[in-house]
Formats: sequence, structure tokens, C-alpha cells
Amino acid sequence: MKRFYLFAAAAYLLSTAWLDANAQTLVRVGFCVRTIGVGAAPFAVAMKMGWYARDGIKVELVPIGGSTDCVKLVATKEIPYSLPSVEPLAIIRQQGVKAKIFYTAYQGNIYGIAVPQGSSITKIADLKNKSIGVISMSSAGVVVARALAANAGLDPDQDIHLVVTGEGAQTVALLRAGQIDALSQYDTQYAVVENAGVKLRLLSTKEIEGFPSNGFLALDETLRTNRKQAVALAQGFAKGTVFTIANPEAAIRILWEIYPETKPTGIDEATALHEAVKTLGARIANLKLEKSGVSKWGESSEKNYSAYSDFMQKWAVTKEKVPANELITNDLIDEINNFNQADVIAAAKAYRSK
Repeated sequence: MKRFYLFAAAAYLLSTAWLDANAQTLVRVGFCVRTIGVGAAPFAVAMKMGWYARDGIKVELVPIGGSTDCVKLVATKEIPYSLPSVEPLAIIRQQGVKAKIFYTAYQGNIYGIAVPQGSSITKIADLKNKSIGVISMSSAGVVVARALAANAGLDPDQDIHLVVTGEGAQTVALLRAGQIDALSQYDTQYAVVENAGVKLRLLSTKEIEGFPSNGFLALDETLRTNRKQAVALAQGFAKGTVFTIANPEAAIRILWEIYPETKPTGIDEATALHEAVKTLGARIANLKLEKSGVSKWGESSEKNYSAYSDFMQKWAVTKEKVPANELITNDLIDEINNFNQADVIAAAKAYRSK
């Protein structure tokens, strides 16, 4: 069996090895956090394996402070694609911006409210007069915190206090100092905090558990005029996702190679790898298709998006309900999924870093 995996991987790599550097078009993609982290693993894998190059594109991830800014930069055509959550798209869509999520990357909801394990806070309503840490004011964590507070009977303008904590070490320091009571961030960030020694407890947020998270966003015009490019971008990510799920450790090592700044310093490699794989595991849980009941990579569940649109209108995230078909399109999904998953899995299982 091992020999088969090695043979399959070798054949797959040879089939994707040819590329013409001069033919590659630079494609800038908004990555909706301030720093590149483990969530970029599928991109790194696609770059390393030559999938993007084979399709004639060179992807550049552009770190951006949050989903709101990611959506704005696509709307103003400063970048052609980004990977935001859907809330700011629903908001800006009502201003006449015609853009859609054409690939749902995180099928499970990556957001939620967390508190230190020993906190007396046990439910969202307990957050009254408490400070909630968000990565930035343009993060989807702001919208989520406000909506959940309203859903629990609180006034999001008066009863909760949102504090910008930044990422990683800054968040940990503020929690330890007692300067914030809770966090409204996301799966991998919570794993990073726990790796630093601060144990967290997620509050029950059943209201949003079935809602989708981030996906590839582009203007309708871009999807018409650069369809092939959009498909190549999303398909590379889909292949990278399949590889990452099949071999998380290899995905982390590739991430470190492509983005050396993501490799932790000051700790031994074995510990760094263990913590990174644990963090990546938090994201893998939300990459899986069963989280939303779809059958194809990137497929958007109209039912789930419609339910989230209802929730956003109910709690004044949007003034009126935005129909799901104005937020998403599955028009490219069949083309995006036109690859052999078994070959990708075989390559992942056989992968050995040099």
C-alpha cells in the first residue's frame, strides 16, 4: 500500500510539474486577518504542489484587518478576490454593490463567544457590562458579538463593550490581566490562545452554529470576465483543503516553507509542530462538507445562507433581508470540483518534506 501511495504521488507530481513562469498572472487575494496563519495552509499547499502555477496564476495573499475591509476592497476593485465572512457582504449589498460568494470555504461557523475556563459567565446574557475582545473593529467578530447580544436581550450599543485586542499574544496578555472578560473571535485564534496556556470555554451559540462562515468573494463583473481565473483560484484552495485534511502535519510544514514567518520561534520544532497541528485541527473541523450538509467543495447551502440572512435582519445587522441568491452563487462549483480527489489524498499521504 505504501508503494502505491508513493507511485501515485510521484505520478501526480509529474503531471502537475510543468509550468511556464512567464505565463502566470498575479492574483491578489484578501486574507481577512492582519497576519498570515495556519488558515492559509490550503493556499500554501496549492502553491507548493504547483497547482496554481499549472493553471497560469500566482496567488498573493494580502493580509487585511477584517472581513469588513476585505469586502470594501473588493467593492472598490482594489483587489479582485477576498475571503470574508458574509455579514459585511449582506450590509454592502444593500448599497448596490453586486458581488457574491462563489465558494464557501468554511462550511461550519468559525465564530463564537469564548470566556476563560474559570469565568462566572455561563451564557450570552451574562455579558452585560462586560468587555469583549475582538481582533479588530472590522472583524466579523464585532457583528457576531452585537447580534448575539441582541438575541440574548441585551442592547449591543449600551450593554457590551468591544475592545480591540489584536491577535495571539496581545489577546492572551489582556485575558491574563483581566482587562477583558470574553472574546468574540474564531476557531484558530481560540486554539492559539489555549496553546499559550489560557484555557477557554465556548458559550452556547446554537443560534449561529448552522450558519456559514467565510468564502471567496468577487464582483459579479469579475466572475463574468475572469471566470477561468476564479475557478483556478478556488480549485487550488479546494485541492489544498483535501490535502490538508488528509495530512495536517505535511500541510503545516509546507505552510512554514512558503510562509516562513508563520513558524514559531523560541520553542523546539516538535512543540511548534504539535501546537500548529492542533490549531489547524480547529479549522479543519469547519472545512469539512458535513458541517453544512453539502456534497461538493465550496458549495454554498442556500438554505443555510437564507437562515443567516433572516437572523441578520432580525437583529439589525441589515435593514432588510438580503435574499440568499444575492449573496452566493454555485455557478462555478462543478468546474471547481473537476479534479481527482483520490490523487490529491494519495499525494498528501505520501508527502515527505525535504
